[in-house]
Amino acid sequence: MKQLIFIIISIFYSFFLYAQKSNPAPSISATDEYFGNKIVDEYRNLENLDNPSTKKWMKEQTDYTNSILGKIPKRKFYLNQRLEFDQRQGYSISNLNITNNDKYFYLKKNGNEKVAKLYYRESFSGEEILLYDPANYKSNEQNHQFVINYIIPDLIGNRIAVSMAEKGKELSEVIIIDVKSKYIYPEVIVNTAPANIGGINWLDDNSGFFYTYFPIKDSKSSDFYKNAQVVLYKIGTDPKKVVDVFSASNNPELKIDEKKAPIILDSNDRFYIGMLLDNEYYRQTFIIAKQDLLEGKKTWKPLYNKEDKVRSLQLSDNDLFFLSQYNSQNNTLCKTNLVKPDFRNPEILIPEKTDEVIGQYRITKDGIYYTTTKNGVEAKLYQYKEGKDRSIGLPYPSGNISLKAKGKDFSEIWVSCSGWANEEQRFRYDLKTGLFSPESLTPITDYPEFRDIIVKEITVKARDGEEIPLSLIYNKNIKMNGKNPVLIDSYGAYGYSRAPFFSRIYLLWANQGGIFAIAHVRGGGEKGKKWRLGGYKETKPNTWRDLVDCTEYLINKKYTSKDKVAIWGASAGGITVGRAITERPDLFKAAILEAPSINTLRNVISMDINSEEYGNIKDPKEFKALQEMDAYYHIKKGVKYPATFITAGINDPRVIAWEPVKFAAKLMADNSSKNPVLLQVDYEGGHGNNTTAAHGHANLSDIFAFAFWQLGHPDYQPQNQKK
Repeated sequence: MKQLIFIIISIFYSFFLYAQKSNPAPSISATDEYFGNKIVDEYRNLENLDNPSTKKWMKEQTDYTNSILGKIPKRKFYLNQRLEFDQRQGYSISNLNITNNDKYFYLKKNGNEKVAKLYYRESFSGEEILLYDPANYKSNEQNHQFVINYIIPDLIGNRIAVSMAEKGKELSEVIIIDVKSKYIYPEVIVNTAPANIGGINWLDDNSGFFYTYFPIKDSKSSDFYKNAQVVLYKIGTDPKKVVDVFSASNNPELKIDEKKAPIILDSNDRFYIGMLLDNEYYRQTFIIAKQDLLEGKKTWKPLYNKEDKVRSLQLSDNDLFFLSQYNSQNNTLCKTNLVKPDFRNPEILIPEKTDEVIGQYRITKDGIYYTTTKNGVEAKLYQYKEGKDRSIGLPYPSGNISLKAKGKDFSEIWVSCSGWANEEQRFRYDLKTGLFSPESLTPITDYPEFRDIIVKEITVKARDGEEIPLSLIYNKNIKMNGKNPVLIDSYGAYGYSRAPFFSRIYLLWANQGGIFAIAHVRGGGEKGKKWRLGGYKETKPNTWRDLVDCTEYLINKKYTSKDKVAIWGASAGGITVGRAITERPDLFKAAILEAPSINTLRNVISMDINSEEYGNIKDPKEFKALQEMDAYYHIKKGVKYPATFITAGINDPRVIAWEPVKFAAKLMADNSSKNPVLLQVDYEGGHGNNTTAAHGHANLSDIFAFAFWQLGHPDYQPQNQKK
């Protein structure tokens, strides 16, 4: 019997190899020269996604991938389980906004619904009222299915701006609703992305708002993010008559880089803050009197620059509060005077903590509440007042905390706690009693199937001695015998920390006998500034080598073995996973690259904003760093690579689909193993957001089915392997 199964499996994998070799991607190569280095790009033609031959090949590969995944018996297990969990929970709440007069606005999705609807209530305990159903938006037009991805009421909750997005597109359309009458204003704001860039900021008199406008609609264009403008819109006026108040073209005296997206923040009663967004960790910022801006004056003044290393600025009366990394690794909470600010020598309220990174802070009537994390996974809550700093015990140990408050004139503070195995719960904290009162709008659901799941936070010593945080989620009853399927998720870029959250998908993996791991590699922000800079430009190899070292640790400690390890990287995590499998193809059984940034040399040419994070191709030192982190150019002919599942979103403006498409084409051509290389283009999605919940569940279901199939889980072996 074993011999028969072996023969069947061999035939099945030979089918993969034949199917892909018999349908290679069209190839028209190009050669570039940088500082004497000639770089041959064999699939430059695939960057034209509108070329008929490219479109044909992508479609054929996607159909082929879906046909292969369709043979996996439990391909839809995760999709069906997530839909069942949605039903069990009853409903979910997101995008909660509370006005200072206690009106609650939020999105709510019932378990049997595809998308969330907009609701409001007059107070926490008030009657819930349906305000808007996105199914009604453009309902007379075919093939449209919008989701609400952002909401913001005016300051007193009389009107609300609602952002409508579809098919994963970054740009959305904004409608304005009168709350009391439910009247929808006929004017529609277009070419904006408030869920991701700038938000919407209402004027103090609620007569209009600011938003960031993008003149280029085509997400595939290299100019997509360029020449953005902050626009002042007054309710009832024609939004086509764009009133530019802050941009490179409107404010040439500020020398604004056209590649940076300008935004305006409503900081206090007297001033607006203008900020330039890019992928850099610190931002260039300006300030202007509100009255001047509203009168059309251009009296912007520089406030601070990137070299000041300022984050999380908040204005309160004549004081500027902020987090600083100017002379610290883990942030200091600082204050300086608004009239004569000094960001490099401010008053330090909370000094740097040795092994905790200061994160969120909120100013209230009773002082400043702030959070810290250790290794990005152990959260704490503190209160600072009049020079004294005290720790506040949480309702339960948490990996992640988020804070909400009304402002400096109010005592209210809400604390939301969550973890890898703890569903998020929201509490109101009472300073006088020291008690946390539950105020979750979403019901707490019982998941008895997860009661044996445990979380273990460890550190792994990297080859250079650094301690890499590694989160492990698994069933407490499994045996550490080297036979457990392990899926390792890793990112490591932009100073972004992989904070714990309640992921039913991760828990489902563990519930089926697998170990789910999150490697907090360098390039993220889990351990402060040094962690980010430890995987940045020239130091970027630390990012994927940390992943390699974590994998080898799990193998050496008998958690798993080489033929039981899959690694998963999304977006910038594509660099991490892509270079891990090209540097150590022998170490992994499978790899998942989800909308991966994986051809960085070409990425920074097409997306100038990414040069701030990855490197400048015009700088010889940074060019070498870009070349080193480019997984596409590190694919070698004749090497045996692991099984690989690569996804792309056709509407993705952040990682344009040609990056993963090119990588798939080259890997298929050069790979000498019989392992499958599958490409799946999502023609209804973008960068993993702005789609229906079911659509997102289905995409993740494919990822997990592929991983369990490749790691040998008996329930996921394709049907024609079973005899």
